[in-house]
Amino acid sequence: MKEFDRLVEIHERLRGPGGCPWDAEQDHKSLSRCLIEEAYELFDAILSGNVEHMREELGDVLLQVVFHSVIAKDQGEFTLQDVINDLCDKLIYRHPHVFGDVDVSDSQEVIRNWERLKKKENGKQLRESMLDGIPETLPSLLHARKIQSIVSRVGFDWPDAHGVIEKIKEEADELFEAIQSKDQDEKENETGDLLFSIVNLARFNGIDPEAALRRTNHKFKKRFYEIEQEAKRRGIHIEDMTLEKMNAVWEDAKEKD
Repeated sequence: MKEFDRLVEIHERLRGPGGCPWDAEQDHKSLSRCLIEEAYELFDAILSGNVEHMREELGDVLLQVVFHSVIAKDQGEFTLQDVINDLCDKLIYRHPHVFGDVDVSDSQEVIRNWERLKKKENGKQLRESMLDGIPETLPSLLHARKIQSIVSRVGFDWPDAHGVIEKIKEEADELFEAIQSKDQDEKENETGDLLFSIVNLARFNGIDPEAALRRTNHKFKKRFYEIEQEAKRRGIHIEDMTLEKMNAVWEDAKEKD
């Protein structure tokens, strides 16, 4: 695609002689944080439903792929063509029901086949656990959801959401007991168990827990801003507002959502 070739040419010029000093100084490690930030900005754009914003952020994520590939080419590691060809080969290999003669009955069978094929790929045969490939750098909510999704594919799962709800009640009771005991380590342990169970319930209902919590964070910030604005209108510091008044403003803001 000429547009893709144009992007690569632009970036190679930025990295080359007479190009941009900043671009020329970057390496894989220095750019790693940028990749995470760009992915989250794309995530925000998707959640907002703003198509123009999403289009822009997709470009920024694509830039990171090209940037790392150009750096790798400069260092004699691999090329962008290698990245693309490896991806194409992987997609064909993991979809034998499309590019081969394997028959599948539904999407769940596709996922099970996908996991079996992944285990046979280079480097993955040495993993002692099917959970070893989950990045430790994932946000904890996403990490928990990934763990649960993977083990569910081999049948280690609740039969329905009712069991998860009962587990949440059990974990909430255990957290309350830990709080009563004032054992800080136990409180942290039980808090983690409760959060893990809530993530599980979200998964059962097809909800991304990270997206759900981000949405709630946004609502909270928006409603608290109304409390701050009310304090300004009254000409007082927010610390001088009573909790009763804060709650009243909060409820008004809640009705406007």
